[in-house]
Amino acid sequence: MQGLVIKSTGSWYQVAANDGKVVDCRIKGKFRTKDIQTTNPVAVGDIVTIELEPDQETGVIYRLHERKNYIIRKSVNLSKQAQIIAANLDQAFLIVTLASPRTSLGFIDRFLITAEAYDIPAGLIFNKLDLFSEEGIEILADYEEIYKRIGYPCYEVSAIEGTNLPDIEELLKDKVTLFSGHSGVGKSTLINKLIPDIELKTGKISDWSDKGQHTTTFAEMHKLPQGGYLIDTPGIRELGIIDIKKEELAHFLPEFRALMNECRFHNCRHINEPGCAVLLAVEDGEIDQSRYESYLSIYHGNDTRN
Repeated sequence: MQGLVIKSTGSWYQVAANDGKVVDCRIKGKFRTKDIQTTNPVAVGDIVTIELEPDQETGVIYRLHERKNYIIRKSVNLSKQAQIIAANLDQAFLIVTLASPRTSLGFIDRFLITAEAYDIPAGLIFNKLDLFSEEGIEILADYEEIYKRIGYPCYEVSAIEGTNLPDIEELLKDKVTLFSGHSGVGKSTLINKLIPDIELKTGKISDWSDKGQHTTTFAEMHKLPQGGYLIDTPGIRELGIIDIKKEELAHFLPEFRALMNECRFHNCRHINEPGCAVLLAVEDGEIDQSRYESYLSIYHGNDTRN
């Protein structure tokens, strides 16, 4: 029986089978030994083949079908292992807030680079528009200028007040979409507005750290009223880049990619080489300084919690 993994709880997975039944499944014992260097060999969004156990209520996953793509991050405290966040995506959006909590430019860049590396169209949704001061509106415009200029769509919403939510509903229609972001950016509140009967738990921002408290414990896929699926993920405090070689990194920044062939040396690292088109573009302001700093940080292996 074939099905779609709609929820991961660590050792158990909920699979929506083709006959409409949702089955709690575990992984067949030998499945974990097949050279999979991730903490979770099966992820939400995966297509799997299952076999019902004698009780006919639970099942065993014994085949993972080929993925069209997936998004991955380095596992916290497990530097040699990775966690697959979700698979078989049509698009992925990072929910961004400029305060309470702040989403840094470096964190945004790591998310977008990861999406580029795994061939997933990505964009940014700026939430908590209702909290913005005049200064906040100016900072928002600066953020959007950086990313719109290099081709990433940006959307502004207030999940609390429902501002611009029809635009997001249309954006998600008939697609499999991932929502990601720090804890506290309002993912659960936004999803509650997009899927009114879902009633996800929402949490308050911690006073002492200005970081959100985790309200989503496991990745889960929800069916959208207008068609398509929305994947909610646990809040991410750090996004370690994994499985991207240093010499390939520049390919995953669109503005770098557009200029690489103009560098004097074909193996240019874009750090201190003479005749580097990327460095010249940074000096001329054609490439934003923050994007270049993100490139250097990732190139030199500096993981970030910001």
